Parts: sequence; structure tokens; C-alpha cells
Amino acid sequence: MALRILHAISTLNPTGGGPVEGLHQLTKQNTLLGHQVEFLTLDAPDSPWLKNCPVPVHAVGPHSLGIYGFTPRYIPWLRANAHRFDCVIVNGIWNFNGYGTWLALRDTNTPYFVFTHGMLDPWFKRQYPLKHLKKLLYWWWGCYPMLRDAHAVFFTCEEERVLARESFWLYDCHEFVLRYGTAGLPWPADDGPKEAFLAAHPSLRGKRLFTFLGRVHPKKGPDLLIKAVAALVKHGIWNRDTMRVVMAGPVSGAYAATLRRLIEKLGVQDVFHWTGMLLGPQKWGVLQASEVMVLPSHQENFGLVVAEALSTGTPVLLGKGVNIWSDIIADGAGFADDDTTKGCGKMLTQWIELSAAAQATMRHQARACYEARYTAESAANTFVAALYLLLSVNKAPRWQADEKGAPPPQEKAVKPYLIASSSTPVQGLVRPASTFSRIAFTASAVIAAALLVHA
Repeated sequence: MALRILHAISTLNPTGGGPVEGLHQLTKQNTLLGHQVEFLTLDAPDSPWLKNCPVPVHAVGPHSLGIYGFTPRYIPWLRANAHRFDCVIVNGIWNFNGYGTWLALRDTNTPYFVFTHGMLDPWFKRQYPLKHLKKLLYWWWGCYPMLRDAHAVFFTCEEERVLARESFWLYDCHEFVLRYGTAGLPWPADDGPKEAFLAAHPSLRGKRLFTFLGRVHPKKGPDLLIKAVAALVKHGIWNRDTMRVVMAGPVSGAYAATLRRLIEKLGVQDVFHWTGMLLGPQKWGVLQASEVMVLPSHQENFGLVVAEALSTGTPVLLGKGVNIWSDIIADGAGFADDDTTKGCGKMLTQWIELSAAAQATMRHQARACYEARYTAESAANTFVAALYLLLSVNKAPRWQADEKGAPPPQEKAVKPYLIASSSTPVQGLVRPASTFSRIAFTASAVIAAALLVHA
């Protein structure tokens, strides 16, 4: 039976990174399998990135309240159209598409699922405590009930699922780990993309390339890479005549400017080459031309760019904030170390000191790792199988307090969660609600609304 799936996402702008690209790849495979897929987004209908979308897009923007994306058209549209779909998939948790979906569907028979896309990683709490306080105020009345009432909450690996429990008090949901992946470079690949990239950047031809590919954001650790390379230059490990770091990400913005100043301060301007954001053949070309792809990230629930690099036979050097790092080590497809300057420098040194034969072996293992774990086909099949399974299971009824504010006796026990790799439900933690939490919901709603208006 073909499924009718509605994906709700804040924006389809490709600068949104992995969640947007992952959604497009998953949708492509799902439609090939015969399923009907549509998008619901907070974007304005005339947004340029919505042109030529291969599936129907319902853009209910423009929105207000900054990046939160409130629009009064979202809930009425979803309530009027929910009956057309077997389920709704919420992508992300901090924008209005999450809370709006809960408001629209909580009293209907249309189930919804949530992809957190790494947004519950406790790194954000440690790194940005003030932002975490703001999120906490929203969590109690916006995110917590949305996750609690979801048919299931999807995680892309076991480590992401475990870490998600550390971020917020009041955490209660049906957890489900899904295999994730993306469409890689067809294999065996020709050198067309590589040659096109080098033609566009002739100064890189004949150089040994080490590539950072993705959003230029503090959580991805580009500053660690810059400092590590500068240290290797100082110690004579990095050959500044033959080695180049390709910074393949957006060059505008305050943080990118900060990185450029850091490069100048460390005196390694000649080592770094900025390309701007790369898409399509240019993206595949830079990966083909590179010896390794470096992502010393502090937090990455999956990292689609990791799978893309592996698909080209390019090994990866990962910070241990990338949740799939242990898979890479197990398959011999790259190196992983602490998300520090020292850890990044250690990985670069390990690669540089490998023999040519060992590097060739790791390139072979990179492609093998991709084919075994991260193809778009396997991700789509797992996703659809999970939906069939979960839609056939009656979710536990929503928690209801008695007149004294206490949960029913059976709700004091733990709630089961499901893991795709396990046929037996495992017991997960539940923090029962209380009178205090209901008061906190009301107070935080008022405060968070004021904060959002001034965001």
C-alpha cells in the first residue's frame, strides 16, 4: 500500500544544510517507491528555492517572529488538509512547524512523527547557556508536548538518541532509531566533476587538498582546523607549498569574517582557499579532488556531508562530536579524535604520515562504508518500513492528570520506546508531569512569547 506523507519543515532553503538536503534525498527515493509525498513549509510562496521542486509544496509564509517563523496560515491549512495524509513528518523542533503541527493535529486521528535532526544534543546547552535558558522556557509548553504526543520521535543513530535525554528536564517520547543516508556519487565515477572543479579553481590543480565542506558555523569547528593547520605549519609537518585547505562553505557572514581574520593573524593565508558554497557537480568535484574531508565538529547528529564524501571514496577526519564517528573507525574509512585543536592536528598528522598504499586502502574502505551503511536506498527503505510498523501500532494514550495533579498509577511506570534494530520494546525514562510543571508551562509561555517578539 502506497503511503501519503506530508513533510513539515521550516524552510526548504538549501543553506539550511543537512536537514533540507536529507529531506530531498529521502523524498526522491520514497516517490520512486510509489509513495505520495508533499511539503508544508513556512517559506513565502515566491521563495526562489521552491521553483522546480519535484513534489507539491504548500508554502504558507511569509512568517513573522524572526527565525521562529510564526504564520497564522499554518494551522488552518494543516487542519483542513490533514485527512489527505497517512501521517505528517515534522522536521526540526524549534520552529513553528513543530508546535503548529501539535496544535493542529492533537485532537485528530492523523498521526505525526518528529525528526529532531540533532537539535536535542546537550552540546548546545553547554556551549550556549543563555540560549538554552530561552529554549527551556519554550520547551515546557512548545516542544515537550509536541514530542510527548508524537507517534514516534526519530533519531539517526543510537548515540543521538541517548544524548537527547540529557538536554531538558521533562523529556517523554517514543524513541525510534532510523538508518539515515543520502544519494552519493554514482560508482564507478568518472573524473568529470573533479576536472570541472579544478578548472574553476586552477590554483588548486596539482595540490594536495584537505577539504572542509558545509555551513561555516562554530559548531562545525572550522576554527579548530585553522589553528591545527597553523600548528602543523609551524612544526614542519604541513608543506605549505603543496598542501591546501579548501573551505567550501558560505563566505559571507560575521563568523566567516572572524575566521578570515584568524587565518591572517596566524599567517597562513596562502594555505587556505575559500570557494563559497558548492552545490551539484562542483560539490562532487571538490570531494573527488580531495585527499580527505575534514569535519572537526563539536556536534553533528549524522552529517550528510560525511556520507557524501565516503561515496566518492574520500576518507573523512571527524571530531568525536559527529555521532557516527565510531562507524567510521570500525570500517577503517577515516580517523576520529577529540573536537579540539590538538585532536584535529593529530588526525591530519595521521593522514599525512600514512603510506601511499595505506591511503589507497582507506579510500577503498570509504566507499565500502558508504555502500554498507549510508545509501539513500537503504535509508528510504528503512524509513518506509518504520512508518508501516509504527502506523500499525496504537500509541499509548496521552497522559491525563487527575484532579490533584497526579498522573494515573500506570503512568508512574516507564514508557516503552522502540529501536529499529531491536524487535523487543526497551524501557525508557518518563518524568511524570506535576502541578509545578503546569504552572511552569503557563509562566514560560508568557515569557517565551515576549522573547520571541523581540528575537
